[in-house]
Amino acid sequence: MDGPPYALNKNELWEILCDFPKATDGPFEYLSRYGQYHNLNKRAIFWDLPYWKDNLLRHNLDVMHIEKNFFDNVFNTVLDVKNKTKDNHKARMDVVELCVRGDLELVQLENGKLAKPKANYTFSNKDAKSIYKWISELKMPDGYASNIARCANEDKGSMHGMKRHDCHVFMECLLPICFRSFPEFVWSALAELSRFFKDLCSNTLRMNDLVKMKESIPIILCKLEQIFPPAFFDSMEHLVVHLPMEIFGGSVQYRWMYPFER
Repeated sequence: MDGPPYALNKNELWEILCDFPKATDGPFEYLSRYGQYHNLNKRAIFWDLPYWKDNLLRHNLDVMHIEKNFFDNVFNTVLDVKNKTKDNHKARMDVVELCVRGDLELVQLENGKLAKPKANYTFSNKDAKSIYKWISELKMPDGYASNIARCANEDKGSMHGMKRHDCHVFMECLLPICFRSFPEFVWSALAELSRFFKDLCSNTLRMNDLVKMKESIPIILCKLEQIFPPAFFDSMEHLVVHLPMEIFGGSVQYRWMYPFER
């Protein structure tokens, strides 16, 4: 029930870090008050630069990889892709310990094996195949995206060879359409996530829009936490919270990795 941690300004941050050992001085031991007031045990060499503490954006989070990894987690989980889904047996065992959600708990069969009941955020095999069929027949405008239809294998029920830009287009444009048959509370959370990334990647961003995005993304993640199991959430899902505050570096088109990896 705690609120967000206090955001330190440049002077407060430097006052904490100035006495820390440099990263090149290791090995390191845990410093005093580690885990209470800070989670650091060394000072990065960038702090030796005279202008570093005055930078508004010291570390740039790459929107391309964050969006791609978030999409992979969502897509592989809702379509229950083998060895890639975040909703496996171990995740359901975590639900018993961490959540009160009886509909997701494993069920013991007569032969002694544990079965995973279908969740309201996953498609049946029949529905999944219809989605792959829909993707295999998809046609995008020339120059807007690559041929995403080539990635869908309707017979095997899988996707292969999706590039990062394919995931970008799918997350922002196709995801709300593709998952529309979900219950309303599941679909609305995923549609809001899609809208967040679409707004974030806009060519023009106004300050009032950024304030709304900063306020809405924690709520969107809370909605997703009510839907997906705890194992779905790793550091990549958390990083999305910080993206609206990184606009000091300019539009994401000037900061993400597409032009460099191309």
